[in-house]
Amino acid sequence: MVQAMRNKDSIRVNVMRGIMSSFTNELVSKKKKPDEVLTDDEALAVILRAIKQRKDSIEQFKNGGRTDLVVSEETELRMIEEYSPKFMSVDEITKVAKKRKEEMGVIDKTKLGSFMGVLMKELKGKADGADVKSVVESLFI
Repeated sequence: MVQAMRNKDSIRVNVMRGIMSSFTNELVSKKKKPDEVLTDDEALAVILRAIKQRKDSIEQFKNGGRTDLVVSEETELRMIEEYSPKFMSVDEITKVAKKRKEEMGVIDKTKLGSFMGVLMKELKGKADGADVKSVVESLFI
């Protein structure tokens, strides 16, 4: 954030302040003091939540015809994604899902919920939930 302030990059400064504020809010919500430190998993959850919020906003603004706000949200999204781990590709998710499907012996949609739960637990923080959902649905078509 200091470097962004030196560079007079107001957008990055605002994004960083927002993330830092989200970290503080997460600490308070977990009944911790604001000057304590989040675990890596907690910090990742905050960053992923911010990414999801930006994606939802982009979709809503596109539906509303607000291209100016779409551009702004996409810029913020790219900045936040710099601090998140790289997600697995759809092909990688498909390989893991097929392997897990065989191991669990899932053959029809009746066990779809438990299969999805196991897969999401395994891929937590490694893959986008929407991609996992689409892969699972494609396996049962």
